[in-house]
Amino acid sequence: MLLENKTALITGAARGIGKAIAMKFAQEGANIAFTDLVIDEVALQTKQELEGFGVKVLAIASDASNFEAAHQVIEEVVAAFGQIDILVNNAGITKDGLMLRMSEAQWDAVIKVNLKSAFNFVHAVTPIMIRQRTGSIINISSIVGVRGNAGQCNYSASKAAMIGLAKSIALEIGSKGVRANVVAPGFILTDMTAQLSDEVLKEWEKKIPLRRGGTPEEVAKVCLFLASDLSSYVSGQVLLVDGGMGA
Repeated sequence: MLLENKTALITGAARGIGKAIAMKFAQEGANIAFTDLVIDEVALQTKQELEGFGVKVLAIASDASNFEAAHQVIEEVVAAFGQIDILVNNAGITKDGLMLRMSEAQWDAVIKVNLKSAFNFVHAVTPIMIRQRTGSIINISSIVGVRGNAGQCNYSASKAAMIGLAKSIALEIGSKGVRANVVAPGFILTDMTAQLSDEVLKEWEKKIPLRRGGTPEEVAKVCLFLASDLSSYVSGQVLLVDGGMGA
């Protein structure tokens, strides 16, 4: 198994893409810690499914955008597992709107949850990975962080900044054996997109060279590559999982 004896922490992983990443990592032998704002029935079900792979699982209720809370999560994970080999910054929200109508609160909320949470966890985990002289940090960005998107200035800015963060971290601590990369999904079929009409879905598919939306599992497979030794000489890179939209 590709991640046997590894410990992975994924933020915002009770459902959606984060859950798919956690499931893929557990399938490959990693012990899993994951956070979500609350550990509700959905999160507990995710925990149970992960445990079905025979790995250790820790579910933590935490606000990823809170600096002190992020550090507490890292301390809890190290206390439980003794190490952290993989960090996936997946927690994120959207509050869309055109710039002319966007409120300061909409802007601040998205930057805080998407970008500051990544800073919080990178800040907390890097001393541990440096001491271990090994580690893989993966920021979940978006195709709109690469090319922008009308009506998503706040989200696009936060996701673009996550790219800059990973690239800078790759330069800062690469000499310590720690890698940092970015996965930028395109149009992924999740519970959120399931609420869209068939007409809207067809319009999206026309923009995608592969003519279909991606799945959370397809994003998770790319994260598995970056988390494992298969990518031992890959750092500071952005991998688009977008069906060719960014080509």
